[in-house]
Formats: sequence, C-alpha cells, structure tokens
Amino acid sequence: MDWFQNLFTQHSAVQAVSLLSVIIAIGLGLGKLRVAGISLGVTFVFFTGILAGHLGFSIDEQMLVYAENFGLVLFVYELGLKVGPGFFSSFRSGGIRLNSIGLGLVLAGAAFTVALSYAFGVPMSDMAGIMCGATTNTPALGAAQQALQQLGVDANGAALSCAVTYPLGVVGVIIALVVLRKVLARPADLQAHPHDDADHTFVAEFAISNPALFGLTIKDIRRSSGAKFVISRLWRNGQVSIPGPDAKLEQGDHVLAVCNDNEVKALTVIFGERLHKDWNKSDIDWNSVDKELVSQKVVISRPGLNGKRLGALKLRNQYGVNISRVSRAGTRLLATPGLVLQLGDRLTIVGEAEAVKRVADLLGNSVSDLKDPNLAAIFIGMVLGLILGSIPILIPGISTPIKLGLAGGPIVVGILMGRFGPQMHLVTYTTRSANLMLRGIGLSLYLGCLGLQAGGSFIETIMRAEGLLWVALGFIITLVPTLLVAWAAMRLWHLDYATASGMACGAMANPMALNYANDNCEGDDAAVAYATVYPLSMFARVVVAQLLVLIFV
Repeated sequence: MDWFQNLFTQHSAVQAVSLLSVIIAIGLGLGKLRVAGISLGVTFVFFTGILAGHLGFSIDEQMLVYAENFGLVLFVYELGLKVGPGFFSSFRSGGIRLNSIGLGLVLAGAAFTVALSYAFGVPMSDMAGIMCGATTNTPALGAAQQALQQLGVDANGAALSCAVTYPLGVVGVIIALVVLRKVLARPADLQAHPHDDADHTFVAEFAISNPALFGLTIKDIRRSSGAKFVISRLWRNGQVSIPGPDAKLEQGDHVLAVCNDNEVKALTVIFGERLHKDWNKSDIDWNSVDKELVSQKVVISRPGLNGKRLGALKLRNQYGVNISRVSRAGTRLLATPGLVLQLGDRLTIVGEAEAVKRVADLLGNSVSDLKDPNLAAIFIGMVLGLILGSIPILIPGISTPIKLGLAGGPIVVGILMGRFGPQMHLVTYTTRSANLMLRGIGLSLYLGCLGLQAGGSFIETIMRAEGLLWVALGFIITLVPTLLVAWAAMRLWHLDYATASGMACGAMANPMALNYANDNCEGDDAAVAYATVYPLSMFARVVVAQLLVLIFV
C-alpha cells in the first residue's frame, strides 16, 4: 500500500493534482451543508485546505504557487468578462459613489489599525501585517515590508502576523455579510433597487397628436429632437406596418416605441400623447398583438457578425423587419444603428414570418454553436492582464512603485475585453454555464492552495503568546469596518444589499466573499460593484500600508 500513501504524500505532479482534487472535492461537498440556513459553498474548500495542511499534507512549493496564482487569475479574468458588457453603464450611474464608499471602508480599516495599535501596545511593524492579513491584501504586505526595510526595521513580524490573520480575514467578510443579511438588512434592502442605467429599455405606445410632427419622417424626428428610440409597429386606419426611417407620421397614428426609460417623458412631449397600456409585462404574447406580424428572439451565432454595427446589416431595407431591442448578458440595449453587435446577443425581430425566418438564418440563431468557448481569447486576455498587472506605477511621495498585480490586471483586462473585444473582432463570448465553471475551477484552486499553505503553521502560530492577540485584532479590523460601512451604505446611500455586499468585497479584496454574495443575490449587481471598486481600493490599500509604516513606526 506504499504506492497509495505516496500518491498523496510524496511530492510530484501526480501527488499535487491528487491532493488538491481531494481537498476541493471534500470542501465543495461540505460547503453544501446548511447551518441555520447558511452555507459557505466553495469557501469551505479553504477550511479543508487548512485542515489538510495542519495534518501534515503538502505539495511542492513551486506547484503550490503556480496553482494558486493560476486559479486566482482565471477567476478574476472570467469575472471581468462576465461583468464587462454592463460595467461602464453601471459605472457611469454609480461608480463615483461606490468608489467613495469603498475608499471610506479602506480608511476605516486604517483608523481601526492605528487605534488598536495604541490600545493594545502592538507595534505598527506588526499591525501593518495584521491589517494586510485582515484585508487579504498581499500586495499591501509587500509594500509595507519594503517600507520597513527602508527604515531598517525587521519585516518578518509583518509577514508572520499577516499569515496568521489571513484565514479569518477570508471568512470575516463572509460573516459580516451574513450578519448584514440576517440581522441588519430590511426586507427592502434585499430587493434589487432600480438603477439609473442608460441601457434599460422601455416599451410605450404613443398617439401622434403633435401638429409639428404631421408629415415628418421618423428620421427627421430623431434628428431634430435628439431622442433615441425605435418604432417597432405603426397602426394607421386599423392597419399595422413596420415603419422604416423614411416613413411619415400622420395625425391619429399610433406607434409602439422602444426607448431608454429615462426618455419616456420627453417622447410623450414629442409625440403628443402616451397611451397607458403596459407593454413591459413579461407575459405579453407579442405574436398575438397583430396577426400580420410576428416577434421572435434570434441569437447571433455567426462569427462573421461579431463586431459589426447593427446598421451595417441593413435588415430593414433588405428584409422589411425591425430590430426593437437587443439583450446582452442580461442587459437590455436599445437597437440603434451604431450598436456594435457581439456573438451571443439576442435580437428581438419584428416582421412578417417569412422575413423573420430569413433574418434568423442570416444571423445564425444556433445556440449549439455558442457552447464551445473561444479558449484562445481567454488565454490571450489572461496574458494581457498579467502584463498590465506587472507594470510599475510611480506615485509622487511613495518610494515603492505600485502594481495592479495578479488580481488587478486580469480583472481590468477582462472588463475591457468583455466590453470592447467584439469591436476588435475578438470572440469573447462564453455561455453562462461555461463562465461559471471556469470561475468555479479558478476559485477552488486558489482557495485549496491558500488553505494548504496557511494550514501548516496556523495552529503553531496562534499558540504563541502574541498569536491569539494578532488573530483577535485582525478579526476586528475585518469585521467591524465592513459591517459599519456596508450598513451605512444601505441606510445613508440607499444601496441594495447586493450592491453593498459587492462593494464591501471589492474594497476588502475578497473574491471568496464575493462568491457568497453571488450565491445569495440575484443578478450581477454584486459582481459589478466588486469590479467597480476593486482597482482603486487595491491602490489605496497599498498606499495606506506604506503610509502607516512611514508615519507610525
């Protein structure tokens, strides 16, 4: 039976894969257990890794570092790809506010660090490491160590205090989110709040009663008013038609228009009268609205259309159909001629049945063709992310250059690829299931390696005289500021729970807690908030760690 024992104990490539697979499998299994309605999910892999490390299991150091870093890069890059399509519209509507709150959380953690240092007599050389572990921020630890070395102070205490506080730094944010959800959140906080999203479409019926429009074409009305809208149907004298840009509007016409929800009032003034029939209910049977026309959702699966503008397809002129709206990664977009199409977009097409069928054939409309992710684009994006993360950025007054690092670079490139990749004719589309699987594999590898790395010396360190004090102080720095700032974000700035929790996870640089938030919140609000605040908060933490050392050591 020596061969079986060596399979999990003797360092080799096979042993590393076998041990990590067992840790991840057990962790994922235990993560499904619920206690008081709460389950940790994939985060339990971290605890399984700690237990394995404590029991004496280990893998080759280089393999451990590789698997840990590869898992982290894969997770954050795929996260960036997922939130990329809707990131910029969300950033415009609330990015400054979210980043301001995130910086408030960073500064609150720094204030607690200084206060606890004086209260318990722990030198700042150790407290800086405690803060970095409590906020799970290894780039900040590196910056603090370099600042200590420049001052001629031993930096080993910072590394050790960071290592011992890191595990509870991981779960502390999750505990804060649990308390926030179960104790502090009101029922209204748990419901997604409407966002001021420029891409949120609305369908309304208008009666043409403004004399200034009589005899004008739709193209002229768009040009003179500056409003963005798509007219999918026109009713005149009991007949329905699909109007093109050169169609003229007359008194008594009824039009069905798709617009951004913040332009409904302006269009009411332009057209003259809005009829208050609700055209936005999810159960509307569009094919029963009128017998002459059909409405069908068609998915773009033909690679040659990736990156092309909607107007360049000339579907209205050639096939007599209208595109009323476009759905992309759960975000509804207005079907303007300048909209750049992406593989996987779902177009709502209105027209005669035969014409709609011909357009569907042109666009592909084959979901099976989208099942295979473009792996080349994924690895290219990861390389670009690592290059970006390695660029040193000099800040006046800070001696050590700051880098986005393994997590910051890939998530920024992932966002950019998800948003702008199709414009460069890069196929970045992956199905939701493929994206979730790649993110899950990456996060599981990262957590398993992180736990295995910390487990070997975790018990020994906390048994030291100062070890338990370090753990307690780190837990306070993790839990209390996160709870206070996230609670204040919901009460004072009226963020919903999903957005507040995503903001907290991003400001605390905690992808594990983000996974918990994603599992307990509908939609992508938590992930978008995380991606919005992460880069700036990471910069701030690196700067704050150096400043604390330079000022208080």
